[in-house]
Amino acid sequence: MKIAYTTTFDMQSPSSWPKRHLGLYGAGAKIVRVLENEETTVEYLGALTKKRSPITRLKWMFYRNAFKQDFYSWADPIVGQGYARQIEQKLSESDADILLCPENAIPLANVRPDRPMVLWTDATLGSLVDFYPYLSNLCGETRRNLMRMEKRVLDRCSLLIVNSEWAAQRANELYDIPLSKVEVIPRGANKIHDLLADELAQIIHERSSQVCQLLFVAVDWVRKGGDTALGVARSLNQSGIPTELHVVGCPPPTGSPDFVIGHGFIDRTTETGQAEMDKLFRRSHFLMYPTKADALGMALSEAAAFGVPALASRIGGIPGLVKSGVTGETFPVDADWKEYCQFVIPYIKEPGKYKDLAMSTFRSYRNHMSWPAVGERARNIFKELLN
Repeated sequence: MKIAYTTTFDMQSPSSWPKRHLGLYGAGAKIVRVLENEETTVEYLGALTKKRSPITRLKWMFYRNAFKQDFYSWADPIVGQGYARQIEQKLSESDADILLCPENAIPLANVRPDRPMVLWTDATLGSLVDFYPYLSNLCGETRRNLMRMEKRVLDRCSLLIVNSEWAAQRANELYDIPLSKVEVIPRGANKIHDLLADELAQIIHERSSQVCQLLFVAVDWVRKGGDTALGVARSLNQSGIPTELHVVGCPPPTGSPDFVIGHGFIDRTTETGQAEMDKLFRRSHFLMYPTKADALGMALSEAAAFGVPALASRIGGIPGLVKSGVTGETFPVDADWKEYCQFVIPYIKEPGKYKDLAMSTFRSYRNHMSWPAVGERARNIFKELLN
């Protein structure tokens, strides 16, 4: 089996990836690694070049100045036509069995495939409209372009792969795509981990018995619920549970208490950065993920790879990954800090109970979230598609 793999980013140059896309682009690069084996090869059709147009620039200025609304050029047909020409030219010289895109529908907007076409994404863009902040102030033209573009792609695709049941249901509701045409495969952690159960048990044993270590990983403090994470850490300290909140990716608010420890942005595309992140995951008791809007979140898989249960919002596809008493707990977006503390305190006070939860989190990762499991599942699905 041969897979033609198309992206708008350069997989060979992680240093060129924007911080806000490190998770998405990193996952795209991992997919290639786990798909390739003695029976499967991947032919890279990228990186695609985005067509620039003065027309889209003028539209952006018009909507911004006249209506204070967002116009996005990537949803404009001009951009999709440019991507389609590049992809179809490369495909004309390829004997690949499947065309696969691991980003979103944009690169495939105008492609007329001559072989099975697969979109592998977190969630459809349409499901994120009025859910994610950057898609909550769209002008009418961009909104229409986006929905039409994505509908056209999903109609032409042989298969849609998403990260969660929530994303699958939203695709069905928005575009009437049959659920038989949708597969749910959670993406793995940023790094392919191969820890053994005995090693993980030792890591858990070495976590502090004196201080509860909470880890918050986010580029956006507000959207990811930084204030909630801070409030939970404060409440735990006030309850007599010494607690530290370690913040990665964004600066904590000025004047934060001493128990808040900022680590800044850590570049996990480097060995030094990945080693630093690994160290933080190893010693953390819980991942704080009280996000206000998310389809899922790569940090959940990354934490689970180290047996770190998550304390997360009950939103998007998160409840499908964070299961009560198995991999952590989910809470309403507007949950009181005390609700988090009521879940955490018994585990901190009973080391044996915490160890069971951490090991359960790790087993769930190995069986459902690890990249080897993802690769095997995807290859089997593609084989069925070709048959």
